[in-house]
Amino acid sequence: MRTDVTGPWPDVEPGPIVILGGRSEIGLQTALRLAEATADDPREFVLAARPDRDLGDERARLQAAGARAVHQVVFDADAVAGHPAFFDGLVERYGTPAIWVLSFGLLGDQARAETDSAHAVQIVHTDYVAQVAALTEIAHRARAAGTGRIVVFSSVAGVRVRRANYVYGSAKAGLDGFATGLSDALTGSGVHLLVVRPGFVIGRMTEGMDPAPLSSTPDQVAAAVVEALRRGRRTVWVPGALRWLFAIARIVPGPVWRRLPR
Repeated sequence: MRTDVTGPWPDVEPGPIVILGGRSEIGLQTALRLAEATADDPREFVLAARPDRDLGDERARLQAAGARAVHQVVFDADAVAGHPAFFDGLVERYGTPAIWVLSFGLLGDQARAETDSAHAVQIVHTDYVAQVAALTEIAHRARAAGTGRIVVFSSVAGVRVRRANYVYGSAKAGLDGFATGLSDALTGSGVHLLVVRPGFVIGRMTEGMDPAPLSSTPDQVAAAVVEALRRGRRTVWVPGALRWLFAIARIVPGPVWRRLPR
């Protein structure tokens, strides 16, 4: 285990670790961290991605990190009508997952979304509607089993929505509210849900954009996720200083907030 994830990894229920959005940089780094953290009790990993995604490299990296086996399955998050059958088949084939990581998402193009309603709806559908559908199916199955950990990636963009990315931010705001409420609803069920609120993450999704203050990398986000799971936390901000920054941001006057560049 890497030295920046401290302390012993707690006992984790038997079962595979599922990454929904297997090509996501944050999802893969989280999987790699989890493979290392559970090296004493190697797990099967299931990488779920669209049919046009070849995850050969990702599978090889996970196996090298200590995964017992790595499987790739076809999953189209936006095809929400197929979610029940997909999750039924996944559980039937691999067993009840110990950890679910929802790492699919779409940043989209804000400028385009302001005039192209189809693109705006696409962003909201992937980042909110598809997430709600998947979370509902997962929570239903995890609650019935009385076990499981769920990781949801929100964003500071949803804590107070900014003019510069209000379409993406509004979807994340909805997701954050849904996931927080679901976490409360799962209390006492044996199922734990972690809401992750990263700031600007330097990676493929933000390529070509100037990093914002307090930016992080996919691996830094993954390290924070694994540490938060180890501690049994309900929320984690990445980096942690953003929690206090956005406590202030909530009370910034509207005219000032509207002038912020990002």
